[in-house]
Amino acid sequence: LTMKIQTSRHTLTVEGELSPFRFSSRVETPENGVELVHISLEADAPAVPPQLKLRWMQPSVGIHAHWTPTTHTNRFVDVEWSGGYNSNVTSGAPVHCSHGIDGRNRLTFAFSDALNNVKLIAGLREESGELSCSVTLFEEKTPPTTQYNATLRIDNRAVAYYESLRDVSNWWAQMIEYSPAPVPEVVRLPMYSTWYSFHQNLNPHDVEEQCRIAKSLGCEAVIVDDGWQTDDNSRGYAFCGDWEVTPSKIPDMKAHVARVHDLGMKYLLWYSVPFVGPKSGVWERFKDKLLRFNDSPTVNAGTLDPRFPDVREYLINLYENALRDWDLDGFKLDFVDEFWPDEKTRNAFGEGRDYDSIPAAVDRLLTDTLARLRVLKPDVMVEFRQSYIGPLMRKYGNMFRAGDCPNDAIGNRMRTIDIRLLCGDTACHSDMTMWHPSDSVESAALQMANILFSVPQVSMMLDKLTPEHLEMTTFYLDFWREHRDVLLDGDLQPHHPENFYPIVVASNEKKWLAAAYNDIVVTLPSELPSQTLLVNSTLNNRVVVESSTRLAKNLVVRDCRGRIVREEAVELNAGLHSIEVPPCGVAVLS
Repeated sequence: LTMKIQTSRHTLTVEGELSPFRFSSRVETPENGVELVHISLEADAPAVPPQLKLRWMQPSVGIHAHWTPTTHTNRFVDVEWSGGYNSNVTSGAPVHCSHGIDGRNRLTFAFSDALNNVKLIAGLREESGELSCSVTLFEEKTPPTTQYNATLRIDNRAVAYYESLRDVSNWWAQMIEYSPAPVPEVVRLPMYSTWYSFHQNLNPHDVEEQCRIAKSLGCEAVIVDDGWQTDDNSRGYAFCGDWEVTPSKIPDMKAHVARVHDLGMKYLLWYSVPFVGPKSGVWERFKDKLLRFNDSPTVNAGTLDPRFPDVREYLINLYENALRDWDLDGFKLDFVDEFWPDEKTRNAFGEGRDYDSIPAAVDRLLTDTLARLRVLKPDVMVEFRQSYIGPLMRKYGNMFRAGDCPNDAIGNRMRTIDIRLLCGDTACHSDMTMWHPSDSVESAALQMANILFSVPQVSMMLDKLTPEHLEMTTFYLDFWREHRDVLLDGDLQPHHPENFYPIVVASNEKKWLAAAYNDIVVTLPSELPSQTLLVNSTLNNRVVVESSTRLAKNLVVRDCRGRIVREEAVELNAGLHSIEVPPCGVAVLS
């Protein structure tokens, strides 16, 4: 079947073998340049929905790059045969933005179904110079149903690309089924993580000592990562599944958590949600309730099938008991993007499963987990890691962390800004900062300067930092806390996503802050608030600004360790000015 849907700007073609479903559509225009295409499938009796594709053409005029939640390093214009990307409940988000080098949106389209697998493509057709756009549904079989409703949102407004993405995020958040979780204040404050500093070699004394120092630096919580549940320090997940504390590492978890609480810090504990290993005590219980088994040395574990109610209940009980017995404050729930089947289990239904759909079962698992945890502790913290940062994940968790990028300042900047563009008020956290002990203090400071627009996570042995590195870390955490009102809550404007955001601006009524990550001109607004902050996030010795009016200001310049290197009254005429600022230093005009 091929059908046409006509909007004011596009002709959409609907392709698929629809029988026994009846297809209907309705077009709505809530504002000029934005169109909502509502689609509906109905059948008289439950049936498996057929693969369905919505496609349309967009003239590639003024389009120079694209952005998706799963783009990472490829920001270029795709070709139509590239394959696009897939989104589902625990991977990415169903949204695509094509924009110009001027940062203006040319085409942003998003889909309302963030639960099921959806494939999005916006690739150039060589023959015509047009973008061939499509949204493919039910490429993976879903359980029988009698009805399916969804909406395609198409935005052709010539607004800043980040504005179009923010509107998509708000559109999702207004849907009852995606209502975001509450965000306690503590998740918006710096945290210490044990992963890069300890890996699996944990012991309570050393963790508590790092917490003591981290607290003095402004960290308000610790995330204790992998290692607490096993004597095996060879990575992999063969011992996962029991989630019992290893006495040789932490003899008394409750007392250990209490001592961290006495330091004034909250305590979050890591769990690998789907994995159960052959060396765990519960292997025999669950070995026949797996989606698949990964025998690679880096995993060596099975993935539990959440369609079994006793699997879900077992996992939820683990978290409830840990929260209650050890007085935890939150969880790092990891690898939830691993809930996918092999060919054998893909079409396995019944036989004790109360769900046929894996995404629906994952939704039920995470929804019930958070609901029951909040009964015990209403402000429980839950961290999810990129790329499971979509609209449904905001319902379950209140902090999204950048994907692993150790000692990669540029990657951390790119990943955190990508998250910020869609996450609304859900806290965006950096990947944990780390660097080589012999690195220069200026080079190490790049790790801090590149995560300014996210909540910092730190993972270094703080008692082993050089005095210069400790001074720099202290300065940046102090600077971040002092200005988090604009860094986290200000109007965020990340420029040139095609170049990994070389300049990022945030502003509110009192502050205007720009971080320059390349030797690039920072254009000052025509009207500056009472405080203008310029962060030289490079290893150069200057920040170049352009002013449209004459400015008379007091200038204070600090180096990356927070030491004042210059303080003077300055007059800046209209035009370009090179302000001397040390590498990773900060200039304040007030």
